[in-house]
Amino acid sequence: MKLAGRRESSNVDDRRRSGLSSAGIGGIGIGGLVIAALITWVMGGNPLDVVQTVATQQMGNVTTQTEGDREFTAEEQELAKFSSQILAGTEDVWTEVFKEMGREYVPPRMVLYTGSVQTGCGNGQSAMGPFYCSADQCLYIDLSFFTSMKKQLGADGDFAYAYVIAHEVGHHVEYLLGTLDKAHQQMSRVSKTDANRISVRLELLADFYAGVWAYHDNKQFASLEDGDIEEAINCAQKIGDNYLQEKARGYSQPESFTHGTSKQRMKWLKLGLTTGDMSKGTTFQCSDAEL
Repeated sequence: MKLAGRRESSNVDDRRRSGLSSAGIGGIGIGGLVIAALITWVMGGNPLDVVQTVATQQMGNVTTQTEGDREFTAEEQELAKFSSQILAGTEDVWTEVFKEMGREYVPPRMVLYTGSVQTGCGNGQSAMGPFYCSADQCLYIDLSFFTSMKKQLGADGDFAYAYVIAHEVGHHVEYLLGTLDKAHQQMSRVSKTDANRISVRLELLADFYAGVWAYHDNKQFASLEDGDIEEAINCAQKIGDNYLQEKARGYSQPESFTHGTSKQRMKWLKLGLTTGDMSKGTTFQCSDAEL
């Protein structure tokens, strides 16, 4: 992506020097921990179970050094700047898109953290990967997730990383439009299998919104370069429920899918990327076969 000269967002809360370092967890390592928890998540389990199990087993190996005792590498600082610029890009795009819809866009805050963090939705852990909390309208990111994407999943590139951030902002867009709360209310009244099906539609819609952002960002700033779209599509393919489950167990269980298959995630991301048209985001209107 071409980001030279682009502004950084003022809605970034850098808490990386707060809390315990995750670098002291031995054995599985933070990269493996992220992927193990991610696989547990798409299999329908609780990623915090992975965190708690590893922490219990390796308690003697956890360091008590705080993040305030270390300096960040040039790569870490570059990722922080990059994330801030992408967030700024989402602010610029969604402000205009909402204005066209006769609405006001209120941007979320991005919280950068390391290890663990307190959120309006409870305690967050690096192993959960990036996530959005509607209770405080913040998206939370441990930048080490991007390294894990590259090393553990083979999903690399600046636009792949931008897609991850834009997807979480997509959940904020769902929140502002009322879709997120409505879906969560429906999920609380149905079986786990049916709740998973609703979750898939939420996640695919967030993928679509990430594509819509990229379409308009490129239109405004000519930000996309050769290979960028392929990076994001490859990332969408690598984080499909079926791909992760088959990678972990050799088979997949569709009833436990919460984010959508690789084919579905690629489809909705590409639809947003190619049209930039909010009216095309019909994941809650189409049939299961049409997803």
